[in-house]
Amino acid sequence: IMDIETYVKTYWGDDGRPVGRRPKVPRAAERDILEHGPPEVAELIRQWDAAEVDGLTRELFSQRKRVADGERALQAKATKKAAEDVRIGTNKVKAARRRLDTIAGKASEQDHRIYPGVYCPVLVIEGGKRQVKLMRYQCRPAGKPSLYDRKYPGTYNARRDNLEGFWKEQFGYRHGIMVADRFYENVEGPDGANQVLEFEPRTGEPMLVACLWSHWTDPKGKEPGLLSFAAITDEPEPEVAAAGHDRTIINIKPEHLEAWLQPDPADLAALYAIFDDKRHPFYEHRLAA
Repeated sequence: IMDIETYVKTYWGDDGRPVGRRPKVPRAAERDILEHGPPEVAELIRQWDAAEVDGLTRELFSQRKRVADGERALQAKATKKAAEDVRIGTNKVKAARRRLDTIAGKASEQDHRIYPGVYCPVLVIEGGKRQVKLMRYQCRPAGKPSLYDRKYPGTYNARRDNLEGFWKEQFGYRHGIMVADRFYENVEGPDGANQVLEFEPRTGEPMLVACLWSHWTDPKGKEPGLLSFAAITDEPEPEVAAAGHDRTIINIKPEHLEAWLQPDPADLAALYAIFDDKRHPFYEHRLAA
């Protein structure tokens, strides 16, 4: 079932008032909300869309003027500033247009992408029922200060070899599954520059990515509560290592789903056995668009 409350609180906070800044949610998830509700969240998304369209329209006008001014300046004399104005302005015009197209409903592969700090649906079991909760992809462990987001920016991944260390309060207690079709990694290209590679199982089946999650609350009651998660990573699959990356998410087998989502903290060996019996599809890769 869809845990409606987590969706509402992502946008409206714990006190029933809209959060100060628009939460980072993939457009595909927002389209689901716009179509199916909750209605109060859908209305808030429409309000944010309208405000964003207004701001982007003004940004387009400003950046187009910047480009035109730069091009005129270059005709008179080639300067670094004029060239940069043209380059930066052109890029910002393209970015604004892409975002306007997205808000207008134009579909894109980016609609489904999540990055650290972005929210996405996560499957858990609570009260004996499978529930889908909206959580941030960067885990802030319960009981830790909110500054952990900055102090430990890499907590969107949880290394298998540190589950009983940094993640001991979550491992064996709060387990989830992120369903994904592909994953992305930064690697060093032949020329030494960074490249983003897209990995996808050759078999085409959705990946069941093992995750840990936490429900963080502010003991002082000043900051809103936060549901967040981290994907567990292991030693790289051979083809991922050959492509230049040193970790791979753990893609568990469907027959282990219930055992993973309802862990026994007294039997961590059984959880490691699930990892050892994970799926090994060949992950084909290509340069990300």
